[in-house]
Amino acid sequence: MKSSADLRTSLRAIDHKGYPAYKSLAGAYQFGNHMLSIDHVQGDPFTSPSALHVEILHKNAGFPAVYYEKDCSRIALQDYLTRKFAAQFEEFNFKAKGSGKSGLLSISHCGQEVLERSACEIRADRIIARFHVGFPAFGRTINAGELEWILFDFLPRCVENSFFFRKLDTKKVETAVHLAEDQAALRQLLKENQLAAFVANGAILPRKSGVSDLPMKDSVAFSSPASMERTFRLPHRGEITGMAIPQGITLIVGGGYHGKSTLLEALQTGVYNHIAGDGREFIITDDMAVKLRAEDGRSIRNVDISMFINDLPNKKDTHSFSTPDASGSTSQAAGVIENIEAGSRLFLIDEDTSATNFMLRDDFMQQVISREKEPITPFLERARDLYEKAGISTILVAGSSGAFFYIADKILQMDCYRPVDITDRVKSMCADHKEPRTQAPGFRLPDNGRTLPPFFRKAVRTDRRGARPGTDARHEHMKIKTYGKDSFSLDKETVDLRYVEQLADSEQTSALAHLLCYSLEQLTDGKKTVQQTVQLLMDLLDRKGWEAFCGSYVPCGLAKPRIQELYACLNRFRG
Repeated sequence: MKSSADLRTSLRAIDHKGYPAYKSLAGAYQFGNHMLSIDHVQGDPFTSPSALHVEILHKNAGFPAVYYEKDCSRIALQDYLTRKFAAQFEEFNFKAKGSGKSGLLSISHCGQEVLERSACEIRADRIIARFHVGFPAFGRTINAGELEWILFDFLPRCVENSFFFRKLDTKKVETAVHLAEDQAALRQLLKENQLAAFVANGAILPRKSGVSDLPMKDSVAFSSPASMERTFRLPHRGEITGMAIPQGITLIVGGGYHGKSTLLEALQTGVYNHIAGDGREFIITDDMAVKLRAEDGRSIRNVDISMFINDLPNKKDTHSFSTPDASGSTSQAAGVIENIEAGSRLFLIDEDTSATNFMLRDDFMQQVISREKEPITPFLERARDLYEKAGISTILVAGSSGAFFYIADKILQMDCYRPVDITDRVKSMCADHKEPRTQAPGFRLPDNGRTLPPFFRKAVRTDRRGARPGTDARHEHMKIKTYGKDSFSLDKETVDLRYVEQLADSEQTSALAHLLCYSLEQLTDGKKTVQQTVQLLMDLLDRKGWEAFCGSYVPCGLAKPRIQELYACLNRFRG
C-alpha cells in the first residue's frame, strides 16, 4: 500500500495534463488513522463522479463492540454513520472551480427507514465508507490543486468528524443503537404473542405530503381502542403501550378521508425500522408481510392460480399459468400465490387498489351469472382457509361491501384518524342479515416447484471471442441501468417495479438489478426452483456481502432488499 505522500506526489506530477491521466491515481493510500482507496476514476469531468472509499480500523474508530455485535444494532450504527458523513458533506461541500462535476461529493441519501447499505459497512475489524468525488478539471485538463485540497484537507476532516467515536455525540449514537434493539425486541414479541402488527400510542401516521415521507405536523396522534391495547416491556425504553393486531383476518372500515389507507400504509412500512423522530418508530409489522394489489399488464410465468381462477372458456390450464399481459384479477391472484411461495405470513390489501371481481361477488351478481359461468373464486371465499389452513393472516381495508364482516376476526372503524373496535357490534348486526357465501370448496396450496428457465443472451455483434449474433453471450456482463425506485433495465430488458409498494428506496432497486443480473448469469439453469434461487442469492449476500455480486469494486448506492421484493423482481422479469 502506498502512502499519502505518494498520492500527493502523483497528483502534482499530473497537474494540467489531460483528464485521462487521473486514472494513474487508482489504488490504496494510507492516511495515518484511515486508508483511502480510489476505486474507479471517471473518464471525463462530465460523467459520473469517481468512486472512492475509506477504511477505519475499529481500534482507531473507538466504537464500543456492543454497538455492532448484533445485526440490528450494527445496521442502525451503519445508518447513523452514513447520515453523519452525508451531513459533513453538506456542511463542507463546495463545487470546485472547473467544469462538469468538478468537486462534487456525494454519498447515499438515507430516507426515514433504516436500511443496510453499501455506503457504510461495519466488518469484524474495520468500518468501510463508500462515496463519490468529481475529480476537478478546467475543460478536460486536470486541476490537481483542487483535488489535493479535497483529499488532504476536506475529506480527512469529514472522516474524523463522522467515524471516530470521541468526535460524536455519544448520547445520539447510543439512542440510535438502543432504538434498533427495542424495535428488534418488539418484533420478537409479535411472534411470541401471535400478533400480526403493533401500533404504539402516540405514533404519527400521516406523512407531510405525497412527495415527502416526513411526519405531518399537527396531525392526530394514534390512540389504541381499549379492547386491543397491550403493554410490552422493551430492553431500553421500558414499557410501551399500543394497539396489538392479532393474527387472523382484520378488517379496517370507515368513511372516506378518515384514515383507513393511512393506517394500512403505516403498517406496510412497518416491515422496516424507522429513525427516531419519524413518528413510526414503534409501528411494527410482521417483517414478511406483503402489500397485494392488482397490476394490469404485468407478466406471469408458470404460476398455479387455480385456487382463484379455473375452468377458463379457452380451456387454458391455470395450474401452470403464463401470460405477458395479465388482467387485474389474474395479476392479483398470481400475487397471492407468488407471495405464499415467498413465505409471507401476512397480506395487506386495500380495496381501492384491488380488482373488484377478484375480491368478491355479491348475491345478486351470483344469481345473474351462475357460478358455473364464473371462473374466478373471489378472495372473500379463500381468506378464511388461507388463515386456518395455511397460517396466512390478512389486514384488509374495505368500504364498499359488508360481505367482509362475516369473515373478519377483528373489525376496526377509523373515525377522524382514531381506531374504534366495532367487532362485537357488527357481529351482532350480521345475525340480522343473510350471510353471503364466504368459503369455497377445493382449497389447496400450490407446490413451490416452479423453476426458472435457462437464460441465454443474444450476442449483438461479434466479439473478441468470436460470438456471433444469436449465440449465447453469457461471458459478456449485462449492462445495468436504474430508473429511480420504479424500474431498472438489464441490457434492454426493463423490469417494472412500480407496484411493488414496499420498496422503500431506489438503492434497493439498484441492488435488485445486481442480484437479478447475477442470478441470470450464474444460477438460472432450468433446474433450480425460484425458492432455491432466491435462497442462494440471499445466503450469498449474507455470507460474502456486496462483493459477491459486484466484484472487488463495490459501488456506493446499494441497499439490501427484503426477500419478498427479490421474489417480486424475479417474477416480473420478462426475459
